[in-house]
Amino acid sequence: MRHALRWMGWALLALFLIGCALWLARPLYLDRVYYRGPPSDHFDGARFRNPEGEFGSGGAKKMGLARLWRAATGQRLGGWPESVPVRPGRPPPRIDGQAMRVTWIGHATVLVQTQGLNILTDPIWSEVAGPFNRFGPRRARAPGVRFEDLPKIDIVLVSHNHYDHMDLPTLDRLWRRDRPLVVTSLGNDSVLRERGIAAVARDWNGIVPVRPGISVIIDRVHHWSSRWGSDRNRALWSGFTVTLPGGNIFFAGDTGWGDGSWPVAASRRGPVRLALLPIGAYHPREVFSGNHIDPAQAVKGYQLLHAAYAFGYHWGTFQLTEEGVDQPRDELGHILLERRIAPNRFVTREPGEAWMVPAITKIK
Repeated sequence: MRHALRWMGWALLALFLIGCALWLARPLYLDRVYYRGPPSDHFDGARFRNPEGEFGSGGAKKMGLARLWRAATGQRLGGWPESVPVRPGRPPPRIDGQAMRVTWIGHATVLVQTQGLNILTDPIWSEVAGPFNRFGPRRARAPGVRFEDLPKIDIVLVSHNHYDHMDLPTLDRLWRRDRPLVVTSLGNDSVLRERGIAAVARDWNGIVPVRPGISVIIDRVHHWSSRWGSDRNRALWSGFTVTLPGGNIFFAGDTGWGDGSWPVAASRRGPVRLALLPIGAYHPREVFSGNHIDPAQAVKGYQLLHAAYAFGYHWGTFQLTEEGVDQPRDELGHILLERRIAPNRFVTREPGEAWMVPAITKIK
């Protein structure tokens, strides 16, 4: 018995030492070099940073182990049911001319149809947003459009490599089915290439022509990137402007407020007909203020963009933070009322519900 206990003790000690070695050596197997290029004001030759001075992003406090464990295991907190009923929509194959139809699929996935183009942002149809699609937050709202009912996609915008924005199984399905133009920022194309997905990657302010009068411009926002922890900020994060004859589309991707200059910069690219802005995953602010804007900041961003209309996404799908499932939408409504902004100027919709964006008009 004593001999068996001694061997058990040695075995536990060996497991402990192996675990420590794996932890200390994690940069060797969890780090990735996605991009190589000359240094700039937001790239030091190895990792990207926000030019305001943050070499990553976060609030005054970091995520504790308890919050990380809840996120990894997909545990629900108060105010989030296991599921919210969704009535899926079925978009038309195309919308021609300057008419514009917007359908929220869920989270940061928005389908915009205009000018005969079908544009899809940060597509995710997976049930779990995390490593191997097994560890991480689980979907509370089903996709607003079944993948089988999704029209042929022409352009896919991928803002950064977090799992809830770069969902490789979904991107793989889209690529195999439609061969869309996939546009992203520096380094993210390396992740996609490993799956056989071709993507066009540009630095901030880079331009990707689509056809005469229409192009995609990569915009600066305030965020960070990582898929495995040790590869933090090896790839760039971005928003996008899609230039269109009837007024531009701006998609913010995932962003904190930073110094607040990113919407001002995007506004200089021409009149913004539609601003797609995140409104959720912001509480508590001392943890998430550097990562995500809240509804009040989203409204401020809409105003600084001088956008005709705005659409709020990034809420009510995956529980990333501690606000209630519909709290971002409710707070947005109160803020619009307080600031005397007409509710039809900054809208939200249920997944699958279509919104026809009015033609651009001059706003006082």
